[in-house]
Amino acid sequence: MPVGNGYLAYVRELLEQFEPLRVKRMFGGAGIYSEDLFFAILVDDQLYLKTDSINRPDFERLGLQPFTYSRRDGRCITMSYFPPPADALEDAEVLAVWVHSAISAARRAF
Repeated sequence: MPVGNGYLAYVRELLEQFEPLRVKRMFGGAGIYSEDLFFAILVDDQLYLKTDSINRPDFERLGLQPFTYSRRDGRCITMSYFPPPADALEDAEVLAVWVHSAISAARRAF
């Protein structure tokens, strides 16, 4: 299911302190950039944030699972993007902590 315009607007509102943001629609989802740093994806009206070996344990400690998808050949692909905790999606200040972490991971990968 593609990302709905309403959900995209909601996420942009939560992330307004990180403006200017660039959202690029792709494969029914969307990628979110801060400057040139690709730090988040939206898939099926769910936000996923970039992780690496430094910040991934913070997500795993809460039992959060990475974004996965199935390829046409049946293989399951796991990406380095995790959802933030549910309470973060209701409080922009809480979400900001997780987004800063994701932007830092994107910066380290750059």
